[in-house]
Amino acid sequence: MSRKKSKGRLTRQQRALLHKKKMRKRIILLVLEILILIILGTAAYGMSKLDKLDFHTLNKKNLEIYQDTGDYTNIALFGLDSRGVDWDSEEGVRSDTIMIVSINNKTKAVKVVSVFRDTLTQQGDGSYEKANAAYSYGGPEKAVALLNRNLDLDIQKYVSVNFNALADIIDLLGGIEVDLKTPTEVELVNGYGTETAKVVGRTTTQLTETGKQTLDGIQAVSYARIRYQVFDGDPNDGTDFRRAERQRFVLQQVVAKAKKASLPTLNRIIDKVLPQVSTNLSASDFMGMAANAVKYELGEMKGFPFDVTTSENVTGFEGSYVVAIGFADNVKQLHKFLFDKESYQPSAKVQEINDDIVYLTGIDGDDYEVPPADGQDSGGTDGSYTDDSGYADDSGYADDSGYTDDSGYTDDSGYGDSGDYGY
Repeated sequence: MSRKKSKGRLTRQQRALLHKKKMRKRIILLVLEILILIILGTAAYGMSKLDKLDFHTLNKKNLEIYQDTGDYTNIALFGLDSRGVDWDSEEGVRSDTIMIVSINNKTKAVKVVSVFRDTLTQQGDGSYEKANAAYSYGGPEKAVALLNRNLDLDIQKYVSVNFNALADIIDLLGGIEVDLKTPTEVELVNGYGTETAKVVGRTTTQLTETGKQTLDGIQAVSYARIRYQVFDGDPNDGTDFRRAERQRFVLQQVVAKAKKASLPTLNRIIDKVLPQVSTNLSASDFMGMAANAVKYELGEMKGFPFDVTTSENVTGFEGSYVVAIGFADNVKQLHKFLFDKESYQPSAKVQEINDDIVYLTGIDGDDYEVPPADGQDSGGTDGSYTDDSGYADDSGYADDSGYTDDSGYTDDSGYGDSGDYGY
């Protein structure tokens, strides 16, 4: 089956939802950078640091491994939103970000795939739900099994990271310098800060003036979340594009400072962040990665499904779901991207899932056409998500703010806004 061609653009609502999913990837590149620092720090400080990690053992028999992918190590990476629940709980924690990190053991090239959390997938009992439901139902074991079952993979290792770690890292780096240009921007940082402080569980100070200033972790995270208009006359202001720019700027600042951090600072980051990391990577796994850390090259990042739409018309379900346009063909594309398999043939299980999704949604990759957006002419696209602003997501930040735009789309994951600014 060839790559599907649609004859229309994604609707505004679809763009809002899928742009939100792409934005979720951004924190994970930062986490990957920090994990590399942790690995290097482990090599520098010795194995004693590893006892700070929250180790979990997964039962290999329950992981539904499909087949060996050869000279690749595949690791599932989960970013957790644990508000109201112990972050390392086996059940009830939402995996707000789901990613697959694939390491070519020969070339040391690293590729990353972000699985949109609302993707319609088959759960362990044969039912269908959003991909992030698996972690909530049964922790990392069920979440890893979901990836293997739906995508023909052989993942056995995982890393879960509490999102609160971002604010902690910024604080330990001494904050970051940000230029707040308008009083409205200052007001919004303070407003978001109230909500962020509740989630992180500590206090921050209120900003009182515009201009360049050093923001602490809560303030910096709050700055990155601004989704309201702060400048007059800017057609892109108040959009996800501007918020993406802020987030990208924050990440650039953090990564730059982290790379220049002294060993004592790196040590403090390791001490603070490691307890917020849950994994089944062994000491030997860490030491092996530490030995090759300088050789790793982080390459392309893509979102799964590649050909994608959204639907609120899933039989027996309410709410909006991300739906693959031809699920089996998307799995085929996944294996080509990760493992350079030019003619991969999806398993019978994947074909079964493909057929079930067609039945539940009516979306068939053979003849599906993305409906044209309101007020826009139809134009050829390939069914993959592209932001009309030209923004290309390659920075890895995750937004779990419960984004709402004026198209009427509201995140139905149950997170919700708890104040005027939301989180």
